[in-house]
Parts: sequence; structure tokens; C-alpha cells
Amino acid sequence: MFAYTGYFENDVLIKRPYIEKEWCERVVSSWEHREEQSDGRVRFWGRIPEYGNRYLRVVTLPDQRTILNAFFDRNFK
Repeated sequence: MFAYTGYFENDVLIKRPYIEKEWCERVVSSWEHREEQSDGRVRFWGRIPEYGNRYLRVVTLPDQRTILNAFFDRNFK
């Protein structure tokens, strides 16, 4: 159902080993906030109860199924 870019697999998950793919998929499937970027990529935010209810931002390619980036967004409220 979801695909991952090489950048996500080889950089994001290495630099942020605490992020789980399942969390990223959950955020994209059941987002609390969504924004389209000018380049067509889509940002999704969702709260992760397993990580102190912090907001995870997940960025996908325009297809909204290929995950490019993910990080906990301290500034999102």
C-alpha cells in the first residue's frame, strides 16, 4: 500500500531510528492536518501516542503513497 523513497530508507530511518514506518503510514491514512506544497508534495501531521503524543510530520510525493520524509515537528500545534 505504501512505498518509500531511497532517501527515506537510507537517510531518514538511519538518522531517526526512533521513527517507525507504521507510524508514518498511520499519519498519512488518518491525518489531523494536511497541506500541499507548491512542488506537489504533501505534508501530513498526526499525533503519536506511543511517543508522548508528539506530532509526526510525514511528507509524501504527489501520489500520497510514497513516503519521502518524516520527523517530529516541535512547532506544530
